[in-house]
Amino acid sequence: MNEANKLKKATYHLWTFTASKMIAMLGANVMAFGFSLYILAMTGSAMSFATNMICSVLPRALVAPLAGYVADNFSKKRTILIAQAGTILTVGGLLLYTETVGMSVYAIYIATVFNTICSAFSGVTFSSAIATLVNPERLQRAMSFNQLSMSVAAIGGPVIGGMMYGFFNMDVFLMLNMVAYTIAFCLEATMDFNLYSTRGADVTKEKMWDGLKNGFHYIKQRTVIKTIMWVALWINLFFSAIAVGGTYIIIELLKVKSMHFGFIEASGAAGMLVASLYFATRPEVKVPLRFSKMSLLLLAGSVALAIIPLLTSFSYIAIIIFYLIIYFIFAIFEMGINMPIGVYMQKIIAEEYRGRVFGLMETMAMSMMPIGMVVYGMLYDTLPATIILPVTSIIIIILSLALLRPSILKEAHPEYYKKESLRENVPNTTT
Repeated sequence: MNEANKLKKATYHLWTFTASKMIAMLGANVMAFGFSLYILAMTGSAMSFATNMICSVLPRALVAPLAGYVADNFSKKRTILIAQAGTILTVGGLLLYTETVGMSVYAIYIATVFNTICSAFSGVTFSSAIATLVNPERLQRAMSFNQLSMSVAAIGGPVIGGMMYGFFNMDVFLMLNMVAYTIAFCLEATMDFNLYSTRGADVTKEKMWDGLKNGFHYIKQRTVIKTIMWVALWINLFFSAIAVGGTYIIIELLKVKSMHFGFIEASGAAGMLVASLYFATRPEVKVPLRFSKMSLLLLAGSVALAIIPLLTSFSYIAIIIFYLIIYFIFAIFEMGINMPIGVYMQKIIAEEYRGRVFGLMETMAMSMMPIGMVVYGMLYDTLPATIILPVTSIIIIILSLALLRPSILKEAHPEYYKKESLRENVPNTTT
């Protein structure tokens, strides 16, 4: 295939990839919202609701490394299509069970586990395949569009789900999800996942255990990749302070109504949407790790600002406006961390190891989420939020400065810092 045809195909991938992700995720978010409301209506138990959340996180964290191995050693297209087919069959099975036996909470738990496993295989494989779907010059745009589809689904899912829950039964939620994943399956079947691949056709497949060990060894030998993974781990742990504390402060301490809190959370999705459009239309970030470091420091500072309404006498409207802005800013800075690092990782990781690296990173990040939620849940029960958030902010700043220290930035971007050094050493000849 000549270069002109490859560019044309890459453009097709850019839009097809975005459309398939948006449709599939919108269907999944609508169904997840319906499941949440159904479980709460049937049981009235927060524990039942939390169990379903665990079913949607824990299996993904456990199987992500295996998904990475499969992505690196088998056909990416076949893996994604089998995973999508698995989701369709799972939802179809739940629909059949509902029609013959009736909906039950335990059936939802089982379906959620299988959906989560299928999602892990398709998600990790897609992450490792982005750099082979589009040309390097449009890698940032492709990742921005990926985030854009997630943001639209995050905003639209609860809105559509809320409207549907009032008018339709659970069967409609399941059928909508099946239709969404079937459309995504058909779109993905037309894509060429080897368009910009640099691997030969005669690559020998590694045995599973050897493949996983080699993935660990690859990460261990590369300081910059290892550092980024540690940053991801600590961010997911300490930013549970906002995931747990934000809801606790706004609803419990400041007595904001649930409907208004929904608008506050939606402002975060809107911030991700705006940031996605920004990165999709601007040139690629020249020094990604430095950009991400600055975004991380600004995000840490914003965390400390979240306690201001607790220390002052804000009116109810002022509290809502304040947190609308804060959650919007959180999302902007979060994208400022994730997007440059994501593009950089796509470029520096060898194609044959991308799946395993992204799989392991996902496992590390997702395993920290429940730990962080438990830790901060206990902290908020024993200490005031006015202490927890500033201390967390200081810890994040210290970790950012330590992990993304100048020596790491220079190792990650030697050409940029070499030019900077030469520019500084040029003698001033003006008189």
